[in-house]
Amino acid sequence: MNIRTERLLLRPLDLSDAPEIQRLAGDRDVASTTRDIPHPYEDGAAETWINSCRGKTAAGELVIFAITLQKDGSFLGAIGLDLDANRAEAELSYWVGKPFWNQGYATEAAKAVLRHGLVETGLDRVYAAHFSRNPASGRVMQKAGMLHEGFLKGHTEKWGKFEDLELYGVMRERFLGGSSG
Repeated sequence: MNIRTERLLLRPLDLSDAPEIQRLAGDRDVASTTRDIPHPYEDGAAETWINSCRGKTAAGELVIFAITLQKDGSFLGAIGLDLDANRAEAELSYWVGKPFWNQGYATEAAKAVLRHGLVETGLDRVYAAHFSRNPASGRVMQKAGMLHEGFLKGHTEKWGKFEDLELYGVMRERFLGGSSG
């Protein structure tokens, strides 16, 4: 399934994306802003990740998209919803390659994926977290319609250092213009 926005085509990941994933996600600055992207990004890691995503998608645990430009198909990053099998909610996660930072692509993709999850898929709630030292990610979440819900001190370890997390979320009713949080 594809989702089109003003500038983007969100489409399923393909093994042909692996070289760009390795190049973009392999940037230390990109890896340092995420919980799960390793550095260095070893050969074969992108293919392993894509295949893992495909397996989770087939099992109904994940909805994930390659973020690409409509005009030329350039690969920018990835965005997905990690679905909670026991509840009608999911965790939003995303990353965008450094050459594409600060151009609104993450926000545009996040809005589209939130709409997909909350409207088309019928989720009740979507939540997300970012490292406190990465406020740009929080601005993406805010601009996409999510609300700040809390803070976790030293909650996640990245490269031997405990990271603080900022928590965001949005309920379907609020996203659609209602008043609930």
